[in-house]
Amino acid sequence: MTAARRTQTRPASAADARAYLDKAREFLRAPEDSLQLGNRVAAAGNAVHAGIGAADAITAARAAVVWKGEHSQAPAHLETVGGDEGRKAAPHLRRLAPLKNRAEYDPEPISATEARRRSPPRHGWYASPRKR
Repeated sequence: MTAARRTQTRPASAADARAYLDKAREFLRAPEDSLQLGNRVAAAGNAVHAGIGAADAITAARAAVVWKGEHSQAPAHLETVGGDEGRKAAPHLRRLAPLKNRAEYDPEPISATEARRRSPPRHGWYASPRKR
């Protein structure tokens, strides 16, 4: 890992990886509930947080670090240090990352179609990351 990349990460333990996974799972359920209530912005925002939590769980488990830099650069970090799971998960995080600011700060609404499309699957890369 380069010195520049190290400054954008912080150490994480196996216990941290489990905690991030628990958070990701909690956020994973929230988009489904939000969509059922018609809360598209909440669905999108929670989908983003589920993806970030899952990425942190993977990198904490595989490389003992998590990304703390710009969210737009997190997928590259995940791809680089997250092993096979990170390489599989990075495209999903790339799809979610641009939605973070829109869901949290932009006044424009998020369509039901986009909220459903961005909601993460309840399987796949959100499953428990394997240890290094």
